[in-house]
Amino acid sequence: MTREEKSQVIDTLTAQLSDSANIYLADISGLNAGHTTNLRRACFKAGVQLAVVKNTLLKKAMESSDKDFGELTEILKGNTSLMFSETGNAPAKVIKEFRKKSDKPLLKGAYIQESIYVGDDQLDSLVELKSKDELVGEIIGLLQSPAKNVISALKSGGSTIAGIVKTLSEKEG
Repeated sequence: MTREEKSQVIDTLTAQLSDSANIYLADISGLNAGHTTNLRRACFKAGVQLAVVKNTLLKKAMESSDKDFGELTEILKGNTSLMFSETGNAPAKVIKEFRKKSDKPLLKGAYIQESIYVGDDQLDSLVELKSKDELVGEIIGLLQSPAKNVISALKSGGSTIAGIVKTLSEKEG
């Protein structure tokens, strides 16, 4: 690879890192061609982009990016694959599901909405992360719940009050 080609790869990686809010670093070494193809298909179905990268080029791209990747630059050893996704937990779910059949991929680290996770032991935490849409849906549900309770109480209370008034007027007459 020439110096110019490396420079282009670094520029492309820097742009991808800048454009992505959710970035996973994984180790897929040891997967045979069939398993790698299955992993790529699983990623595609989940809306996750998978790319194998050279550590030195990724490190330079991370350093030239406007984001602070902190400890993630220190874990760039051995085989590294990048996983990009719009949803913070999608790559973690793909990794967890894939590991039901294989011991790889291993999670090296993740950059999720400016938070950094390092190590394979973080996988379960990352799977449990909720997407922005899920959180917004929960908040809307919580906000609507008290309003629905008040409206239903007024509706049922209104008929009860009317019933009481009617009963009282019948007793007086």
